Amino acid sequence: MRRRTKHVIFAAIAALLLRSWHPLLGQNDPKAPKSYYFSSSDRFVETTGEQLYINVCRGCHIIDAMGASGAASYPSLVANRNLDASFYAIDVVLNGRRGMPSFGGMMGDDQIAAVVNYLRTHFGNSYSDAVMASDVEAARR
Repeated sequence: MRRRTKHVIFAAIAALLLRSWHPLLGQNDPKAPKSYYFSSSDRFVETTGEQLYINVCRGCHIIDAMGASGAASYPSLVANRNLDASFYAIDVVLNGRRGMPSFGGMMGDDQIAAVVNYLRTHFGNSYSDAVMASDVEAARR
């Protein structure tokens, strides 16, 4: 019984720390930067790929997009050959993959196109064919 209590206490402390650190989990924190809040329609308010990466993606993929591993594994996006196929990147952002959540309900087509284009042109990626909002719209169907 004593061991179980320690695990419950550890889990509670970890959840509180994560909530105060992670932008999505700490969204009701009045001290959190405004950009971490959803709009009234429960969608992200950021409009550029860079803003979306910084405020949504970097919490897991880290500021330099090198990814991380520990309690979970977050893949590196640096020189990532998977980004060659723009439809793959669109699908991952729309629907999630493995432990990554789906952002299709929280981002509009323009936002998903913006963040995918940002990833495909930064962090050692140099894919020149731009993703359009119409590509994201077609992927939703």
